Amino acid sequence: MSESGHIEEPKKFSPKDPPKLNPPKEDPIAMEDLAKCDGTHSSHPTYVAIMGTVFDVSGNTAYSPNNPYHIFAGKDASRALAQSSLKPQDCTPEWEDLPDKEKGVLKDWFTFFSKRYNIVGKVQQ
Repeated sequence: MSESGHIEEPKKFSPKDPPKLNPPKEDPIAMEDLAKCDGTHSSHPTYVAIMGTVFDVSGNTAYSPNNPYHIFAGKDASRALAQSSLKPQDCTPEWEDLPDKEKGVLKDWFTFFSKRYNIVGKVQQ
């Protein structure tokens, strides 16, 4: 707790040089449109969704083709992130049935992304 009595947010997820982020958007994004934002089309941004929230990761080459995290691009990768998995079959939006420990990991990933990438919308079911 801070001296003012407020609970301080953990700094472990804060980047050294925090980016200037835009206010979060709640624009509906269809799964088909999310799939087009997988980093393979220069006319589309690169998006990753976590728990239905869509982040624009276009500025990070790790999500580009032939890079380690490209597996998450254009998908709601909640389950894979919760399980620390790079398997394509784990890149699914289903996470509610996971054990509490993995849900905690997923929450940490959400916090990590929210401090680095603009939120551009919500996945439309």
